[in-house]
Formats: sequence, C-alpha cells, structure tokens
Amino acid sequence: PLDIVAIDDVEISTGLNVRPYIAVKQSIQRAIDIYYSNQKVLSAAEELTKEVDEGNNLILDNIEEVDNLDNAPIIKMIEYVMKNAVEERASDIHIESYENILRIRYRIDGKLHTISTLPVDTLAPLVTRIKILANLDISEKRLPQDGRILTRFGDKQIDLRVSILPMITGEKIVIRIINKENFIISKEGLGIKDYELNLLEKITKHSNGIILVTGPTGSGKTTTLYTILNELNTDSKNIITIEDPVEVSIEGINQVNVNNKVGLTFATGLRSILRQDPDIIMIGEIRDSETAQIAIRSAITGHLVLSTLHTNNAPSSILRLEDMGVQRYLIANAIKGVIAQRLVRKICPKCKLQYDATPYEKEILNIDKNEELILHKGKGCAYCNNTGYVGRMGIYEIMEVTKEHREAILENKSADILKEISIKNGMRTLGQACRSLVLEGNTTVEEMLNITYDM
Repeated sequence: PLDIVAIDDVEISTGLNVRPYIAVKQSIQRAIDIYYSNQKVLSAAEELTKEVDEGNNLILDNIEEVDNLDNAPIIKMIEYVMKNAVEERASDIHIESYENILRIRYRIDGKLHTISTLPVDTLAPLVTRIKILANLDISEKRLPQDGRILTRFGDKQIDLRVSILPMITGEKIVIRIINKENFIISKEGLGIKDYELNLLEKITKHSNGIILVTGPTGSGKTTTLYTILNELNTDSKNIITIEDPVEVSIEGINQVNVNNKVGLTFATGLRSILRQDPDIIMIGEIRDSETAQIAIRSAITGHLVLSTLHTNNAPSSILRLEDMGVQRYLIANAIKGVIAQRLVRKICPKCKLQYDATPYEKEILNIDKNEELILHKGKGCAYCNNTGYVGRMGIYEIMEVTKEHREAILENKSADILKEISIKNGMRTLGQACRSLVLEGNTTVEEMLNITYDM
C-alpha cells in the first residue's frame, strides 16, 4: 500500500483515485473468506434459479434421487451455507421466505446477521433437499417437522437439528448447529472467577440434593450442565440424563432422549430412571409441576439431581419451584445451590480501542463522574464482520443454599430477602459480574445493558 509507483499505475489503468489502507494479513484473509464464501452461495443460487426458470424438476420425489444430484446447484448451495455457518461460528441458520425474496441469516454470538438474499423461487427445492437430508416427509407442507442431519466438515463432527415451520409465505427452516467441542469444556474454561469456581466445586461435591442452572434460552445452561457432568463422570458413579433433545453424546454417561410421540416425557422417563440405581440424574429442563415434584423428591431420597429453570436470577428459582406446586419445606431440604448465568459478547481483539467513558457510562458502572475512566470497545473490522465483537463469555451468579437460606425459605421470605442473604454471604450478582468484565476491558457497557440484571 505504500508503493507510490504501483498506486500511480492502478490510477492510470482504472481512471480512479486510489486511497491506500494498511491491514494485517489475518484481516485480509478474513475478508476474502467472508466475501468469497457468500459469492459461492450466490453463484450456486444463480445456477439454481436458472434451472427453476427453465422448468427443470428440482422437487425430489424420493430419497433415491439424491444419488443423481451430486453436482446439482441445490447441493452446492446447501453445502456452502452449512459449511460457511460452521466457519463463522454460527449457532443457528435461518432460511425464511417472504413475498419476493428468500433470506438466509446466521445467528453469531447471539445476534442474527443477514448472509444473503435469494430469489423466492429457490425455496421449494431448498426445503425439499433439506427435508431429505433430515429424513423428513417431503410431501408434508402443512405441519411443523423436526429432524436431524449428522455431517462432517473437515475434522469436525457436526450435528444439525432441523426445524421446519409452515408460514403464510412458505416453510421457514431453522437449523441448529451443535458442535461437541462447544459443549464439553473444563470448569476453568467456563470463565468463572476463582472464588465462584471454588463455590461451584463445593456445591457439586454433594452426594444428594438438587442443583439448578437458570437463565433464558441461549444463555449457555446446557454447556454448564455438561461441563459439571463431565467433571463428575467417574467409574464409581451411575449417571443418567433425560434430555429434549440429547445435545451431545458423552462417553460413560447414560442418556435418554425425550419422545413425546410415544409417551416418553420428562416425568415418565424420570420415574423409570429412578429404578435404574442412579447416583446422579440430569434433567434437561424442569417444565411442569409433575417433573418438578419428582425431581425434588429424587433429590431428598439420596440422588444428586441437576437441572435447568427459566428465571432471571438465582434467588427467584425458589419461587419458581413454588409456583410449580412444590412445597417450601421440600425445596428447603432439597436445594443445594443455584447457578444463574448469561452470555455476553467479547470485544474483538483485532479492532479493540480505548476511549474515555461518558458521564452516563460512569453512572451505569457506579463510578464517580469526576473520576477518570478508560473503557474499551471494538471499532469494527473484517475479522468481526464489523460488529466489534468476536465470541462470547459467561457471567455467573452462584447461590450456595445455607442454613440461613433454608430458614428463610421455610418462613416464606421473598426472593429479595434470599438475595440479600446471598450477597451478605459473598454472592456476586449478574450485574456485578458483568461490571467487572466491562472494567477489565473484556466487554462493553452496551452488553451490560443488554442483560437482565439488578445492580
């Protein structure tokens, strides 16, 4: 970019003014990967559109026809879309049709990004092909369908969970990308601070009782559960899980997949698991009163139970169980600890820059307005798709249930009182955990405001 002669040559050849920029090799390669991967999708889509316009039959009638389509544009397009999604660290692929266009989006680091828009005529062959890959009924267009595709990209074994939902403009497809490497990590890899890590280890050493992981959908609860299970997985323990669905198969752990069609629900499965001499039981999610009752009673009869709930913070999980019909004396006896969590985006390391905090940001962070404060943010570059963020990290609120908590639960105290007890005993709230990450330069005030917290 500093070669003046080369710049002059380009300007003479093109008749344009050249403005040179300097970038590191990795950023240039990233831009090439992003641009040309999308070009491949668009190129395959153009081929597909051409075949549709020419009236070629791309709606497959039976699975045997797949063998004859190795070079078909639809094969190329789906392959590029899926491969590119894995490379871009996407958790989900959204394929949705509207009146005039077909839109493909990836969910990356919790946010949806449009990758490309295609002619709406490409929807039918695309849906048909995906249905075949997922072993779904290609003729059924009126009802939702769920399926699964097992595939490999390079050395990665990828599990794709397919959901198809009929819309007024056609069928919408969402493909969840499950990579085992993202689920089984060390406790240290969760990003939990030392004090909270010691607290987590203390809670999980119980031989009985229930430990809950709480948070909204997509907050990393399953990763936390699998990480805990992996740590507890020894030859001396009989560990059984019941999940909907089983996200990742773990060697040495007996895993049951919920199947509502045949009557295998969380509750019925849990009853059978109790007859299998378990030491540790993991329930994917406590969704109803029946499952909650069985889980709590299992916890007070000598089993260690792990499960998830949808609550905003750790103390409110007590009230959630009560709302499900579990009596307080059972909750007080059973519960050992609650882990509330969220995921926040990390600032891109390639375009990270410093700036002086605004008065508003100081107020949010509870910093004196006259105090000098340097914060960080991502400017946006090719490496982070101009978002300023790459990857996510967990923030945690770990509540160990003590004797004081049990007394408060039995006395029908509110979640606010339970929170006060927890903070007095050293619990760090989600807001405090995120504040630390902002001050350390790992994330932004914007991300802090995006999470549900109470300073």
